[in-house]
This record gives sequence, C-alpha cells and structure tokens, in this order.
Amino acid sequence: MTIHAQALLFDNDGTLVSSLDSVNRCWTRWAVEYGITAEQFGRVELHGRPAAEIAADLLPAHVVPEAVARIEDLEVEDVPGGGVRLLPGTEDFLAALPAERWAVVTSATRRLAEARLEAVGILPKTLIAADDITRGKPDPEPYLLAARTLGVDPAHCVVFEDAPAGLQAGRAAGMATVALATTHRAHELTADLVVEDLSALSALVTDGEVEISVRP
Repeated sequence: MTIHAQALLFDNDGTLVSSLDSVNRCWTRWAVEYGITAEQFGRVELHGRPAAEIAADLLPAHVVPEAVARIEDLEVEDVPGGGVRLLPGTEDFLAALPAERWAVVTSATRRLAEARLEAVGILPKTLIAADDITRGKPDPEPYLLAARTLGVDPAHCVVFEDAPAGLQAGRAAGMATVALATTHRAHELTADLVVEDLSALSALVTDGEVEISVRP
C-alpha cells in the first residue's frame, strides 16, 4: 500500500519515541501522592490524552491545576535518567523529510515534549502541544491546528499514531492514518495502514508530496 501526502503529522510518545516506562513510573508515583487507588487509576485511559484531562477524570476540579503541574515536573525530571529513547526507524524516516513537511502533534505539554525530543535529538520545526489547544485527542483540534500551521489541507495530511485516541483524532480531522503497533496490539488499532513501527516504512519526497510505502 502507498499513501500520498503533502504533510506528515506525528504523535510523539509511542510513535517517535518510547517513554512508556517513564510514564508508568511517574504516573504511579503521582497517583500515590494524590491518594488515587489502583482500581480508580485503572479505569482511566492514560495513553494519548492530555494530563489535564486525565487529572480531571480522577480529582476534584480545584486540585487539578496543582496536580497537572506536579505530573509535568515528575515527567520532565525523569527525562535525563533514561526516561525516553528513540523507537526503531524514527531517525532515518524523519531524516528523509523536509522540515517544512512534517510536525509533531503531542498530548504532552510543550515543556515536557521539548525535553523528551531534545533528549533524543529531534528538533521539529513545528510542534503542536497540549498548551496550544483547548480540546485534546480524540478531538481533531490538535491535528487540524497542525495542518493549518503547515498551510496544508487536512485531506492532504497523514497522521502517524500508536494510540486509539490519536487515530480517532486523525480520522475525525479527515486525514489518512498510519498506526504503529508499539504500545497496542495491531488488532486494537483502526487505521488506513498498520505497521510495527517506522522502520517498516520508506518515504519518497517529490516537489509536491511525500510517497509513503511499506518496505518490501
């Protein structure tokens, strides 16, 4: 299968980088600090959603701002200790793309996203973070904002995601979707194309678009 696009929009955690161990470590500590039981925590979808929405599902409204600041601090502090690593294929795939043709669209705050990206040497020209939007994934707002920022019609964008919430956001934005089975099993992901990670893909850049195909 081949997908043609004018802009490529990448989720970060679970798509470009792995931060799963850090996320589990920091959120577990956070839950203990705020007296959240394992049962309560287990009922909440954690991956691919903004921290503010997760905290709002678990805590009284007046506690949420402080709690969000706390989890951001914990996760940023965890980065230097090996809290993030590149996923297979990320470096080569991004290196093949012109800087103006792609963006990172993450549910993390800008501070956390920049810390994780800098730690692995990824410097996107365009970054859409939780601070930039009012409704997080699975709402299409983050991806529509990325398309607008890059000046590309949403119909000519392709979204790369590992989480169902992110894939739902991409579909709602009217974009093609590529699912990476890095944090979920392939059968749990609904997308135009499902692959193991970015190492399974190649990108051919022309004057007008990028041709994405599965490596033989």
